[in-house]
Amino acid sequence: MPAIKEIEVVHVSLPTRREHKWTGLTEPIGGYILVRLTGDNGIVGWGEAPALKDWGGDYGRYFGESPGTTKFIVENYLAPTVVGCEVGNIADLHQRMDAIVKGYPYAKAAVDIAAYDLAGRTLGVPVWKLLGGRVRDRIPVTHSIGLLEIEEAVEECKKVVDEGIKTIKIKVGVDPTRDVEIVERVRMVVGDNIDLCVDANCGYATPRDAVRVIRKMEQFGLKYAEQPVEGIDRISEVTRVLETPVMADESAWFPRDVLEIFEKKAADIVSIYTTKPGGLYGAMEVASVACAAKFLCNVNGSVETGVGNLANIHLAAAASPVKLSCVVPVSMPAESQNGNVGGIYYIDDLIKEPFTLAEGCIDVPEGKGFGIEVDEDKIERYRDTTLR
Repeated sequence: MPAIKEIEVVHVSLPTRREHKWTGLTEPIGGYILVRLTGDNGIVGWGEAPALKDWGGDYGRYFGESPGTTKFIVENYLAPTVVGCEVGNIADLHQRMDAIVKGYPYAKAAVDIAAYDLAGRTLGVPVWKLLGGRVRDRIPVTHSIGLLEIEEAVEECKKVVDEGIKTIKIKVGVDPTRDVEIVERVRMVVGDNIDLCVDANCGYATPRDAVRVIRKMEQFGLKYAEQPVEGIDRISEVTRVLETPVMADESAWFPRDVLEIFEKKAADIVSIYTTKPGGLYGAMEVASVACAAKFLCNVNGSVETGVGNLANIHLAAAASPVKLSCVVPVSMPAESQNGNVGGIYYIDDLIKEPFTLAEGCIDVPEGKGFGIEVDEDKIERYRDTTLR
């Protein structure tokens, strides 16, 4: 097998369709880091770190990564140690990265994702085959409604349901009165056959506050309530008394976190990311623990561009406990967009071909690597030389 020869790091800022915010987020989405890995055979693989300084797990346990810190870590620590690594030897890649610097899972995820793409393209197989095969070939999409004004949120929900989306997630956790009202209003316009979920992003101050508000929402039918409070012990207090299933997100990064959630009966559902556990390699370990614990799961993320979102789709195809609709974008370059908004958060993208959305589901790509080519002209167009 060839070896990794070169690593390039690029900061991009992709323009958003509308503002997309959640509790605790203080900067816009879309300003992310891309990693380009080149093998000594000339084949290229791409990865992405949707790094956010406000996103670091319970009580900042895993700290936040900004584009600036991610770029620094990749260029100064990860790149020198992974150059020369055999293409496709993902275990060795992670041993090298973990030996040179502790933590920084998003930086490591960008390298890991690029390494999987490079391996798949070198071997001529889809990444889902490298993950053990696929258990599903279509990924149902959950459309996320950020902290929008209620009227705007309601109008968007009506539109995405007309486009075939069957699950909607509503960001809450700022104002209890607003939270209950928006769930009621959305339920009124989408009808009873659409699944509604709420995500507080740790926004409720206490378990008691979370229970009080979510119980008022339950009359409108909730599929699940995501991360109502911060901390595994505190989320377990909510889980014990609610009828609605509770999902752990900020509390669930690595396999050990999922094991603790299981031991403490802290949640019913676990959200799996490609990035929180340091890449696809770690994400499949998280999925294995979740499977053993009989958790239902989805794939979630930080509204990646098409580069990182391809990794989401291959993970969702291969991870057996991912039986819920996934909170992933429907990535499309500008020239392919037709006015739809379901799953679309950017007005352009960095991939040459659009994802296909039919009956609320994305088809899993069949081609080599992640199956869709990256548009390097678009990457140059949206290259951002300012870093924070």
